[in-house]
Amino acid sequence: MIKQILYLVLLSAFFFVSCSSKTKEDDRGYIVKVGDKAPEFSLKLDDGQDFKLSDYKGKVVMLQFTASWCGVCIKEMPFIESEIWQVNKDKDFVVIGVDRDEPVEKLNKLREKTGITYPLALDPGADVFGQYALKEAGVTRNVIIGKDGNIKYLTRLFNREEFDAMKEKIEELLAE
Repeated sequence: MIKQILYLVLLSAFFFVSCSSKTKEDDRGYIVKVGDKAPEFSLKLDDGQDFKLSDYKGKVVMLQFTASWCGVCIKEMPFIESEIWQVNKDKDFVVIGVDRDEPVEKLNKLREKTGITYPLALDPGADVFGQYALKEAGVTRNVIIGKDGNIKYLTRLFNREEFDAMKEKIEELLAE
């Protein structure tokens, strides 16, 4: 009986430590974390040009993972356009909307609906998404990559406080 109680106590302690040691990113479906080197990828932009992440080393890069069927993404995109892209587009900064597994026609409708001007990229099979987050995780997420190619900030969903903190992080990185 004492052995069983001791076993349950140890099991409970292990469970508590395991749960409490999870990071914020773990809870959000990310497989990368702040400080990691951003996984390399190449994608086709909606205008037919190629985008290769490593070509933008030395710039601050914002990856905005999105999809036309995502209501939260559609809500967030005009804020990214007006408060981040329009403010920083003439600096060492780029935003790429990475559209999860949709054809270019859907991407064009998404651009029209949201009124954004920043580049959108096609992510067939959500392969790039899968380098940053679990494929079964939700799309509304942003990854901020510093000039050194390392991940500096991660968001999930659209929360005004977190969005404003992300804007501050971008400004800080641009000032470096």
